[in-house]
Amino acid sequence: IGKNDADQRLDKYLQKRLPNLPKALMYKYIRKKRIKLNGSRAEISSRLNEGDELQLYIGDEFFEKQEDSFDFMKAAKNLSEYIVYEDENILLLNKKTGLLSHPDDGEYTDTLISRVKRYLFEKGEYDPRDEASFTPALANRIDRNTSGIVIAAKNAASLRVLNQKIKDREISKFYLCVVTGHMPKGEDTLEAWLFKDEEKNKVFVSEKPSENARQIRTRYKVLKESREYTLLEIELLTGRTHQIRAHLAHAGHPILGDGKYGKNEINKKAGLKKQCLCSYRLSFDFSTDAGVLNYLNGRSFELPGVWFADEFEKLSGNG
Repeated sequence: IGKNDADQRLDKYLQKRLPNLPKALMYKYIRKKRIKLNGSRAEISSRLNEGDELQLYIGDEFFEKQEDSFDFMKAAKNLSEYIVYEDENILLLNKKTGLLSHPDDGEYTDTLISRVKRYLFEKGEYDPRDEASFTPALANRIDRNTSGIVIAAKNAASLRVLNQKIKDREISKFYLCVVTGHMPKGEDTLEAWLFKDEEKNKVFVSEKPSENARQIRTRYKVLKESREYTLLEIELLTGRTHQIRAHLAHAGHPILGDGKYGKNEINKKAGLKKQCLCSYRLSFDFSTDAGVLNYLNGRSFELPGVWFADEFEKLSGNG
């Protein structure tokens, strides 16, 4: 058992490692001592530790054949130019507009996570043949048409910490965006309710709660104003699908360049085919133990330049 498979229950590990082994048969093999842990009887709920040995006296048909080639090797090779920060546990990546974070029905091969896997494979830090259940993963995601910082975990311990810290709101995410019009206050926290329509892949925002709607909170601060547009810094206090785009549109100030929630006539007038929204800053604000990532506490990472912020006066001239 390697470090990425440690701290799992035996049955959960076996389900991932041996997907061809029926669950009922797996439990039977554990009871009959045909699956042993460190040479002794194992329990279904036994916790695995790094360095443990499993002995499996089962048929060859339950083991998957190892692949000689991997789908992620078809992804683009240029991840290096996306890296904002890297250490032995995580990568911070500046995802570009138009690139998917994960595969969908239209694009499977060339996504951000596929590029991460290829990059780590070619560096010798990841090999699927050496891993039973872990693959490098993104701890957060942003929309295809949004750019900015995405966190990738290189190992299971880091991914567990990141997932918990994001859930506990101990990682702060800040965005820059340009919206139409002027906000009513210099800074404020907007609150509403958001409902996602899966079939349309679109969300709808309401001032009142309703069935299947989730509360959203979006904090904004005005950085610059022109005659028709405003540059905002946004802090996500909740992280829902399309939250920033839909919430600001609901408030009457859609993001410039947003084709789904914005106004096409305004986008066309500004000459924009991509939206002015970027996750530009990330802060690690741990209030509880972060295990292998404790060294990141108090650190903040910011993109060196965001095109629409740098060119705000030029955009304003188009307006």
